[in-house]
Amino acid sequence: MLGSPGPLNSILDIAGLSVGHAVDHRLASGVSVVIPEKPAVASVHVMGGAPGTRDTELLAPEETVERVDALVLAGGSAFGLGAASGLMAYMSEQGRGFLVGGVRVPIIPAAILFDLMNGGDKDWGRFPPYRNLGWTAAEDADHKPFDCGSTGVGFGCTTANLLGGLGTASLVLPSGHTVAAMVAVNAVGAATIGDGPHFWAAPFEIGDEFGGLGLPHPWPEAARVPRIKGVAEDPAARPSTGTATTLGIVATDAALTKAQAKRLAIQAHDGFARALWPAHTPLDGDLIFTLATGERPLADPLADMVALGIAAVNVTARAIARGVHGATAKTWSKLPSWSERFAAPQATSPLNRPPVED
Repeated sequence: MLGSPGPLNSILDIAGLSVGHAVDHRLASGVSVVIPEKPAVASVHVMGGAPGTRDTELLAPEETVERVDALVLAGGSAFGLGAASGLMAYMSEQGRGFLVGGVRVPIIPAAILFDLMNGGDKDWGRFPPYRNLGWTAAEDADHKPFDCGSTGVGFGCTTANLLGGLGTASLVLPSGHTVAAMVAVNAVGAATIGDGPHFWAAPFEIGDEFGGLGLPHPWPEAARVPRIKGVAEDPAARPSTGTATTLGIVATDAALTKAQAKRLAIQAHDGFARALWPAHTPLDGDLIFTLATGERPLADPLADMVALGIAAVNVTARAIARGVHGATAKTWSKLPSWSERFAAPQATSPLNRPPVED
């Protein structure tokens, strides 16, 4: 038995983590942050061809700083990297940071996704709003559950054929370790199979956490052809660079070294490949951070790492599907949400229609 979801089926099932979100509805973009109660071991692995990051090089196993104070996922492409400055100011006021002489410097790696062409109003004037959104997300950070879908950095996300979103999922393993993921799904590809409602991640679904539909039968011929953002709406169009990126954070309460955290990030990318088709293209900036709070030692480093890696794939794939499944309709978007496209036709009254978020 692989394990069961934690009480919240969320990254918040990792004790000691808080999560905060901020959304600018006019901008159609947002920011999400994960803050451990005390600095946590972290690493990262990038597999997309168009990443946008801040302070990720220091997460390599051979670099000096072992632990981070927080992680940031933001919209806004390179403009969104300013969100880390807002969170850094907040954390500095809290007295957090790596001690250098008599000065504490908060260690806050960040990654961004491209949502500049999603239909929101990006005329923000001289200064992008992401620094303020980073501060707001930090102020919002706590242990309260959050909805999958149009939350935080997921608010402006899109995929090839549907609105994207922010998803999360967890597993508690027989060893007692918990593994969880939080993923912002803004992919070049699609999370659903062909033209139907079924998710590529269906084999990993637990209960009906993203509809309980299973896999389609018979297998649709359309599933053999990948859906590509931009091209899905206009077959004559060419894919354009820098229009996507799926960002993930895989967290665990296991006690890991930076090298083990790096290995976990590498394996977790299999969850992208099992939930999105295609993934890791030259147009995506796909990356996964790992965060280890260190509360539970490994009894058997090799066997436990195998189990943690399998769980990381599972929670990442499920989080992707939950992010797309939970997205709500947007007036600014040409793309429908999953519920608009597949649940709305079954509605019998206006009360059953999916909500619209501006």
